[in-house]
Amino acid sequence: MVTSVAIGFVAQSGSLNGFGPSSALAQLAADSSQEVQLDELSVVGNGGPASKVDGYLARNSVSATRTDTPLREVPQTVVVVPDQILKDVAATRVDAALDLAGVGRANNFAGLGLTEFTIRGFSTGEYYRNGFPVNRGYPNSPDVVSIERIEVLKGPSAFLYGRGDPGGTFNIVTKQPQAERSLAIGTQFGSFNQKRTTFDATGALDQEGRVLARVTGAVEDNGSFRDFVHSDRYYLAPVIAWKPSADTTITLEGEVVSTAATFDRGIVPINGNLRAVPRSRFIGEPGIPPVRNDNALGQLRIEHRLDSNWVVSAGAQALGGQLYGDGVGAVNVLGDGRTLRRTFEHRDLSWSDLNLQLNLAGKFETGPFRHTLLMGFEYDSYRYREIFDRSNVNVNPFTLDLLAPRYGQSPLPPLGSITNFLQNTQSYGGYIQDQIDITPRLHALLGVRVEDLGLVSTDYRTGRTTSLQGTVATPRFGLVYDLTDAIALYGNYGRSFRPNTGTDRSGNPFAFEQGEGYEAGAKISLLDGSLSATAAVFDIRRTNVLTVDPGDSNFSVAAGEVRSRGFDLTVAGYLTPGWRVFGTYTHADAAVTRDNTLAVGTRIANIPADSVALQSVYEFQNADLRGLGLGGGMTYVSQRVAGTALSTFRLPEYTIFNLISYYWITPQVRVYLNVDNLFDANYFDRAWQNRYATPGTPRTIMGGVAARF
Repeated sequence: MVTSVAIGFVAQSGSLNGFGPSSALAQLAADSSQEVQLDELSVVGNGGPASKVDGYLARNSVSATRTDTPLREVPQTVVVVPDQILKDVAATRVDAALDLAGVGRANNFAGLGLTEFTIRGFSTGEYYRNGFPVNRGYPNSPDVVSIERIEVLKGPSAFLYGRGDPGGTFNIVTKQPQAERSLAIGTQFGSFNQKRTTFDATGALDQEGRVLARVTGAVEDNGSFRDFVHSDRYYLAPVIAWKPSADTTITLEGEVVSTAATFDRGIVPINGNLRAVPRSRFIGEPGIPPVRNDNALGQLRIEHRLDSNWVVSAGAQALGGQLYGDGVGAVNVLGDGRTLRRTFEHRDLSWSDLNLQLNLAGKFETGPFRHTLLMGFEYDSYRYREIFDRSNVNVNPFTLDLLAPRYGQSPLPPLGSITNFLQNTQSYGGYIQDQIDITPRLHALLGVRVEDLGLVSTDYRTGRTTSLQGTVATPRFGLVYDLTDAIALYGNYGRSFRPNTGTDRSGNPFAFEQGEGYEAGAKISLLDGSLSATAAVFDIRRTNVLTVDPGDSNFSVAAGEVRSRGFDLTVAGYLTPGWRVFGTYTHADAAVTRDNTLAVGTRIANIPADSVALQSVYEFQNADLRGLGLGGGMTYVSQRVAGTALSTFRLPEYTIFNLISYYWITPQVRVYLNVDNLFDANYFDRAWQNRYATPGTPRTIMGGVAARF
């Protein structure tokens, strides 16, 4: 029988059922059905896809194909991080989840947000919320209080998401309203004067249950192990879902984030030695007020079943933000090995984005083949305004003794204009995808996206306007073969692109940077379906990377190439009833393969050759200790270079261990106590500009209580 399929990124129904101790391991029998019903994606939440996540084990993904698809049938590595992991680790931001998913850390814009991260050897800044792009400008790092799960896609994803890097991306699926009324509140305290309060309220607004609402929020007041560093944060995310008929759901969702934080780039090494100064040493000025970062977004999502076979979904997102304030930058350490030359800096950055999406999908048969067809259109308009002023270090050195700092220099040096520009980017994209069941064991995925992108930039310092226009096709192909009921083999090929900004020495815009990736692997179901594993090898290349123009070193040409190849492994699920485990391993050989100045084989900045992340928790099942959970985690990251070009220092390898403990006092009240970096390792998790290194947090104790009413 032909059945209907839901489409688009209708966020999955969140549940407050995570409160209360788990009973014996829930039913984990594999769902072999290939049918995807509309109700399974309904924002009302009737036990559809949300029930396919049990603890650490997820069975489906909405991010890899824009349809609710069993992970086993997706010819790509998809790492799903459910909210149970976030609760166990007492996470406040997505960083902890991304660490476990094998995503590396890169630029966090002086602690102000999630600006860049790395996947499979390449840095990127693109990520999504319910399928809409949200990393425009310099937004705050996403708060976990509104997150149902995070789905990390490894490899090129431009087919579904448009411009981006070939290493991968991730999509945040947010919590959706529930019919049953409930209120959850939590409070958390930690070392270095960290304080956080959260709430999550949901329920029906009418007797018929056609209008549902949910509001999540958080308030923070945080100190830091870093001298003179402080931040506060206010977060609110309301959602309203209206179901005017059995076939239609309309969802309106918003998010407002407001933060004030000290601009803190971390430390600078002395003669390549990162430990020459304490990890708490602040290189800025304590008297400078915190930088404000305010963001807001709204999403409207509509899903309508046309008939028993076809569904249409439409969505719109508008977002905006501003980052405003002053900070201090570092230039270099003088020959005395202690005096740092600094600059005083001012930023006024603002951005806005409008994204529209329309999707049509359904199931049909052609002879022996079963099809799930997706067709879609996307429009995006992004505006970015930047004003950046900085003092002249040669005229006003603005020095600081790193070994015996004396703060409070007055007056602050005068500022000069560095950048002052407006950039507008518009894109139109259309795509078509067919998921084909060729035989009961052989599944194919074919798709292509065609995107037209235009970028216009006006430099107000010179009065010059430059434009870039291009059309790119990004295909994707994949096969999955069910070797046995427990083992599926797969392979895929995909492409990506992103614009290179600027012009060559002739004034012509650069060609788009291109990405190309191959992947082959196996997906394995173990322990009667209670544990899943994915192992993959990959080979990814980026071409048209900017490099020095051999004819004039003051200009660049789009002629470089870098590649990353390696292996990764993901394990998630249960070892025994109550014993949940989640872990990833990544080996990446990421290096330059063609450049006009860099040697072939030069390592790429911030990319470790090997990284491991593991988390495991056991919740006791016997009556005497029922409700008690004990566990821990481990993260290992190998050595990295601080810069791709002429790296001046290296980030040493590190291993950190965490402890997790909690106890359900009642089925509605949970207390917890965690210890991060148990052995107080002195480590550095990222570098930027071949100049700064971010110290990792010392041993931290976090405790709190969460209750549901």
